[in-house]
Amino acid sequence: LADSGLLAGVLDITTTEVCDLLLGGVLPATEDRFGAIARTKLPYIGSVGALDMVNFWAPPTIPEKYRGRLFYEHNPNVTLMRTTADECRRIGEWIGGRLARCGGPVRFLIPEKGVSALDIEGGAFFDAEADAALFDAIERTIEPTKD
Repeated sequence: LADSGLLAGVLDITTTEVCDLLLGGVLPATEDRFGAIARTKLPYIGSVGALDMVNFWAPPTIPEKYRGRLFYEHNPNVTLMRTTADECRRIGEWIGGRLARCGGPVRFLIPEKGVSALDIEGGAFFDAEADAALFDAIERTIEPTKD
């Protein structure tokens, strides 16, 4: 849609499909995630919505390499896995690197009280260390525009 020329800007608040792309979840973005923003130079406002989780189907579909991790059963058909600090660092660097290629105005918002409803203090996915790794990686790699 951004490539179509029909948009005046992009508000992108849920970027969780990046987690699925990088970690093997079932609802992944493509490698071209953020590509249209760079190509079109559209004004972009984004955030870290749900970067604390990778999406899988029912528990039996979870890859063996992730057994033993922290999971949350969203419903009988969707299981969410909490991202670790190392994974969050990788995710943040990936997003920041792509947004740094954008020629239009870019703003990326960092929430102060969690990146999802599960990541709030006391929530099932609350992990201040993982969130800090994500935020630091984004701040180190993104180059916000001045306009």
